[in-house]
Amino acid sequence: MTINKFMKKVWKKIKNIFKVIGPGVVTGAADDDPSGIATYTQTGAQFGYGQLWTALLTLPFLTATQEACARIGAVTGKGLAANIKEHYNKKVLFTAVLLVFIANTINIGADIGAMAEAAKLIFPINFVLLTLGFTALILFLEIFISYRNYSKILKWLVLALLSYPITLFIIHQPWATILRATFVPNIEMSFAFFFIITGVIGTTISPYMFFWESSQEVEELKAKHLYKILGRPRGLKKFLRNLRWDNMFGMFLSQFTAWSIIIVAATVLNQNGITNIDSAADAARALEPLVSSFPNAGLVAKVIFAVGVIGLGLLAVPVLSGSASYALSEAMSWREGLNLKLKRAHGFYGVITIATLIGLMINFVGINPIKALVFTAVFNGVVSVPLLFLIARIARSEKIMGDYRSNRISNILVWSTFGIMALSAIAMFVTLSQGI
Repeated sequence: MTINKFMKKVWKKIKNIFKVIGPGVVTGAADDDPSGIATYTQTGAQFGYGQLWTALLTLPFLTATQEACARIGAVTGKGLAANIKEHYNKKVLFTAVLLVFIANTINIGADIGAMAEAAKLIFPINFVLLTLGFTALILFLEIFISYRNYSKILKWLVLALLSYPITLFIIHQPWATILRATFVPNIEMSFAFFFIITGVIGTTISPYMFFWESSQEVEELKAKHLYKILGRPRGLKKFLRNLRWDNMFGMFLSQFTAWSIIIVAATVLNQNGITNIDSAADAARALEPLVSSFPNAGLVAKVIFAVGVIGLGLLAVPVLSGSASYALSEAMSWREGLNLKLKRAHGFYGVITIATLIGLMINFVGINPIKALVFTAVFNGVVSVPLLFLIARIARSEKIMGDYRSNRISNILVWSTFGIMALSAIAMFVTLSQGI
């Protein structure tokens, strides 16, 4: 085989892999949104390597939960909210939709604020103008760019995640300590500990991810013209196989990045006495070793941090507003989908616009944007608990899922996710009430 033929074969395989990449990778990357970056950075700064084990612990639970959500969408041809509407009463439906709408709107506001705060590290532009500019850009991309092109943009924004893993491997690390902290859980009985733990789990396993990925698998079926035959999409087995690979890769990427952020923050910040993150500039210091050989390394680090936060914000905010809109549109039986033009889905795009604008206004009530990100993650951790209960029941139901219902391992993992997140939230509230 000539070198030319070999390179063509390799390139063909790479293109085939990239074709498989879809909602799972986009969802996994959006999982490390500005809220995730802030929470993981605060975790590393405050507790050093002490909570590193959470990245490994949550990986199988995150993967199983998102696979269940994606499978629900692919098998039923309906999003999560549509399935709740069909099989549960209105109180359950609108409680679930309200929870995800509130959680997402708060998250949108925190992410837009963080993007503006990060941009201010580079450009001396007014915070208000920056938030308005980012909001307008995000709405334009989501409403007026076709889904096919928009999904390509989302895939490329995944590259913004690389700065932390690169930093991880270019600075000296106490690998023996890191490996022990990764595999051996360390637990402290205090409110501060469980507050951050709830935030770490909440920013990892978030409500918006459940609704987004289930609905996006339906979008994928439509985009690939896999129309329903006898109640199930055509080529479902192959579609589910690709879905699982996409989901596994996306969630591994998400957790590897989270692990890297915690380590970098622990090594660079905690080990140098910086234990609290109050601003974007504080968080950006974690990346200074990446550019230590450059003149004005601090400024370069700020630029890299800002680009990462802005890139991931552009990825995450549309996912947040989109998932809220899918949930409400399915509940109200409106036409929904990013594959539809504005004139065919006024309600769907109206919810996207309203959720984004309400999120924008949150930035004008005087809350520190970086602190808001961590509080958002904690709120997500609490809200996810009742939603996980519904996901576990739907994914396991033979009536709804038929032969594609959750197997024993998947069922155990999803119910365990529900139990762990519930216990974490309860422990946080108990330690708060007891003043520990």
